[in-house]
Amino acid sequence: MAELRTDRLTLRRWRDSDLEPWAAMNADPEVREHLGDLLTREQSDASVALFQAEFDQRGYGWWAVEVQATREFIGFAGLDQVDDGMPFTGVEIGWRLARSAWGHGYATEAALTVLAHGFDTLELPEILAVTTATNLRSQAVMRRIGMTRDPADDFDDPTEPEGPLRPNVLYRIARSTRI
Repeated sequence: MAELRTDRLTLRRWRDSDLEPWAAMNADPEVREHLGDLLTREQSDASVALFQAEFDQRGYGWWAVEVQATREFIGFAGLDQVDDGMPFTGVEIGWRLARSAWGHGYATEAALTVLAHGFDTLELPEILAVTTATNLRSQAVMRRIGMTRDPADDFDDPTEPEGPLRPNVLYRIARSTRI
């Protein structure tokens, strides 16, 4: 598995020491605002096991993200196959950071590195990003990394009940048009 580095961040394989701060993130209502229910410790730990298994199987997935200067775990960033049942297919970029890491440009920095890996190493022709229509912070990151949105691609997430998590937006970037 490739380890990715930016000027300030390391995107790396998950460690046992990441489980506790990851569980704290998944129990934080602000972090989970656009993601749905809070996760129990068991659910959170199981998500990491799944991330590792998928990474081993495909060669890409969700990296743990740490700040190089402090070695502090701050969240994840990476690529994943679009879930079955969505009205589109492809590979999706994503990120999730602890609240203490918000506002430092880390999501944009990690996402640009993940995009470069997806296009240059995996040779993906296109990368997608999805979020709720109300998640303006993530949409701003999507625009900063060069992604664009066609409102005709917006959709209701079929896995969500009626409510604020159902309306979603879809952003795209092609390898040929990246910044």
